[in-house]
Formats: sequence, C-alpha cells, structure tokens
Amino acid sequence: MISQDKPGFLPDLPQWFIWICAILIVTFQLGGYPVLNNNEGLYAEIPREMLASGNWQGWVIPHLNGLAYMEKPPLLYWLTAICMALFGESETVIRLVPAVSALACVGLLQWFGRQLQREAAAKLAALMFISGLGVMLMSRSLMFDMLLTACLLGAAMNAWLFHERQELRYGCRSLVFLALAILAKGFVATILFTAIGGGYLALKTRSVSGMFSALGMWLRWQPWALFLLVVLPWHIAAMFAEPIFAWFYFINEHILRFMGKREPHDYYAGAWWYYLPRMAIFLFPWALILPVLLRIKRVMPTVPALHALLAAGWIMPLLFFSVSSAKANYYLVTVMPLLALQIACWLEETGGMKRYGGIVLGGICALLASLLFFAAGKQGGSEQLALGMTATNLMQLFACVFLMIAGGVVWMAYKRPSWAMLPLLIVPFVTIPVLVDGANSKSAEISTRDLVDYSKVHFADRELMLYRVFEQQSSLPFYLKRPVRVVDSRSSDLYWGNKLHKNTIVIDDQKFVQVLKNEKLALIVLDEDQADFDQKPYAAGMKRIARLGKANVFSN
Repeated sequence: MISQDKPGFLPDLPQWFIWICAILIVTFQLGGYPVLNNNEGLYAEIPREMLASGNWQGWVIPHLNGLAYMEKPPLLYWLTAICMALFGESETVIRLVPAVSALACVGLLQWFGRQLQREAAAKLAALMFISGLGVMLMSRSLMFDMLLTACLLGAAMNAWLFHERQELRYGCRSLVFLALAILAKGFVATILFTAIGGGYLALKTRSVSGMFSALGMWLRWQPWALFLLVVLPWHIAAMFAEPIFAWFYFINEHILRFMGKREPHDYYAGAWWYYLPRMAIFLFPWALILPVLLRIKRVMPTVPALHALLAAGWIMPLLFFSVSSAKANYYLVTVMPLLALQIACWLEETGGMKRYGGIVLGGICALLASLLFFAAGKQGGSEQLALGMTATNLMQLFACVFLMIAGGVVWMAYKRPSWAMLPLLIVPFVTIPVLVDGANSKSAEISTRDLVDYSKVHFADRELMLYRVFEQQSSLPFYLKRPVRVVDSRSSDLYWGNKLHKNTIVIDDQKFVQVLKNEKLALIVLDEDQADFDQKPYAAGMKRIARLGKANVFSN
C-alpha cells in the first residue's frame, strides 16, 4: 500500500515556487555565453547543417563539418534543428532542448509523486534535482544526456506503475519513452532501462521464479508495437542511406565502446571509483544534507517496492558506468532524478530535517565557509576570473555565501525546522552569474566566437581553415555558417566521415601546398600544435597575423 503524505515532515512547497526556481535556473542568461568548443560546438553545427542541406538525406545521416557523422542517433539534432527553424540560430536557441528536458524531469518527478501520494517528497526532489550543480550545468549545455535522462526517467516511472498497477497504458507509455531514449543516445538506453528493471525485480521479488512471473506481463504486444513504430523507421532509413551504418553504429559505437576497443579511441577510461566523488559534486549543495539521513529511526512506513525502484534507478546505472571502459562526468546526470527522489523520501520517512538536523547542516555550512576562507588566504594570483574577481575574491565570496546560509539554516531550524534546508537554494543563484561571466571572460579560449568576429573585420577576404584539430575549435563552423577545411587532420570526430567518402574538407599537406598557391587563407594553429606546424615546409612561407586565446592565425 502506498503511504500518504505526513504533515510537517517536509516543507509544503507550492508548485509556483518549484517552477519559478526551475525556470530561472535553466533559463537565466542561457544565451549569455558563446557556443563552447568540443561537444557543444559539434552538436550545434550538426542541426545547422541539417537545415542547410535542404534534403531529407541530411536528416537521416547527420553531417558534421560537411562529413557523415553517425556516432549518435538524431533526436537531439532533430529537435534542435526544429528550434533553429522556428527561432533562429543563436546561443539561446541551441540550448533549448537540454533546458526543456531538465524542466521535463521536474514535471515528471512531481507527476510521479502525485501517483505515489508523496507530493511533498516529489516537490523537494524536483527542487534538489534542478538546483544540483551537475544538472544545473548539463541543462545549460547542448549535449545528449539531459534529453536521455528525461526519456529514461519517463520510461522507468511508467514501467514501475505498469508493474504495480498492471494497467496497459503505463506499459505503452514506458516503451514509447524507451524508444525516444534510444533515439536520444542509442542502445545504451536499453541497457540502462534493463539494468534498472532487473535491479528492481531482484530487490523486490528476491527469487528467480518471481522475476520471470513479473516479466510475463511485458509479453503483451501493444507496448512493443508502439516501441517498434517509434524506434525502427530511422534505423532502417539509415541502413539504406549508408551501407556501413549497421556495423559502425551497432558494433563500433556500442559494443566496442563498452569494451574499450572502439575506433578511434577518443574517450577517457578512468578507475572503477571514478564516479564516486563526482556524485557528491553533481548533487551539491544538497549533498550537504546526507549526514542528516544517517538516522535509523523512521516515523512513517516505507514502501519497499518504491525504494527498490529508486535504489535500482541510480545504483544500477552507476555500476554500469563504473565497469564501462568509457567514462565521462556528464554520464552521471541520468542517475540524479531518482537519487534525488530517494533522498527526499528518506528524509520524509525519518521525520524531516528536525531542529538538531538543521543545526548539524548549519555547522557543515559554517565549516565549509571556514575552509573557503582558509583556502582564499593561501590562494595567489591576480587574474580576474569572473565578475572582476580573482580566485581569492571568488573563494571569499562563496565563503560569505555559506556563512550566510549557515546562519539561515540554524535560524530556520529553531523557527521552522522542516524548512531549514531551503537556504541551500542560494548556491545555484550565486553560482550561475559567476559561471556565465567566467565563460565570457574566457571566451577566446573556450569558443571561436571572438575569432570569427575578429576575422570579419581584419581578414574577411581570407578563408579560415584549421590545422590538425577540429574538436578544440568545433564552434567555428557554427559561427562561420559553413564547413571548415582541416589540414593534416587528427580529428577523432571527423575520422570516419573522412574515411568513408572522398571529400574536400580534410586535406593533406600536399593538397594544402596547392591551395596556398591559388587561394588567400588564414590558418588557425593551436599552441599545442605550434611546434609541429613550425616543422612543415610551408610554414616558412606564412606569417602570423593574429593571436586569440590559445591559437595563432597564419596567412599566406
């Protein structure tokens, strides 16, 4: 039986408060910083090229910098391209999909809470989720993982309701969400969904026969028909459009990536414990309340089936990511919604914050403030990082913030204990302006927007080209509104596109010498490639005409 809300255990947060906080966190200055190099630059250019292609093939096989790019499925690109078609090509528009996906998670958490009759816990979980450092950053960056998180969350929640209530509509919704998750980031969504479901059944049934009995309800044909209707068309069209697609996408990008044998090897392989400290960072500042959850006494009954889902919903993906050879910080965003909900439910079931819990939390915040003040005293350097502040100033700023939070937490612990954790909400609203201004102060190093603006004034008659790298300058095609030729490419993301078909995008040294004779150009060389460039025979005939960020620009 599902438990009812108990008054006073958790703050009774109004809906309008949750949504105002969520919308402000994901939209404030969303376009206030340039398109970032590496991932964001890649994923902004692909939908731009979809729109520019003018044909349906460009929507089936995505293209990056004019070359076929089949590493990921197209849902993120499709949605971003639609946003561009409706609202134009700007920094704000390219980030609408992850921002809306994060808000969708907020809505799903609250919807699920109403189904469980645990609305207070769900509202707190939604607030913790959207204001945690990791989600706050991912909701403001054009990447696949926030969209995957929203789809996977919908699939897991509806699957649980299907299992508990045995109503067909939930099974249909679940597999439609799963199909969308596959179109968002590939068959890793199936692995995560299966791992969560398997973990849930193992925790709940605790017998093989019970697991098989529970799985029997998934043999109904209607959910699978909807699943195939959503997931099959693009995969079939892609196999017809590009013969190598099946091997490349299913084998190279999924199986070999997990085994650490994918070609090219362009991902980080960390230790098994790689994600453990990062969990606390992603959950920050709400990770500070975890010591309060160490209480064993419960004041309201738990729902074992619910906690089985919530535990499986973050533990199983965490285990999968930990054993996988490919590791990245942003993978963790998928575990955050159900982890936040489990923390909120635990907090409610143990009686909420209580006075002594608020005092403990206030003490932790005061200790953190003291550590920041101490670190600021040891920090040197005069470089301004954000808001006209040095690293020392920023540490002092956040030390003052946590000192203020500590006072607010303790005061509320005496006046209204269940609300004592809410001063932690100050953290994201201070952090976002700092990060936005910091990104702008480092614009020349993290984006090519300044470089393109400079080139339009000082060498508009010359074609901009890249030397060797593409990823570190990946926002260049987006700002130029055209593909960029790459000399002597060492790009991982252009590797297969260049290998599959003849093209004029990637050129070797011999072809570049011919280009130098016939065209006016400006070649961008990163500092890390400068020594190699200096050894090239054609380098002597070129002169440096500009330096921006960590790159020099040479011209013939």
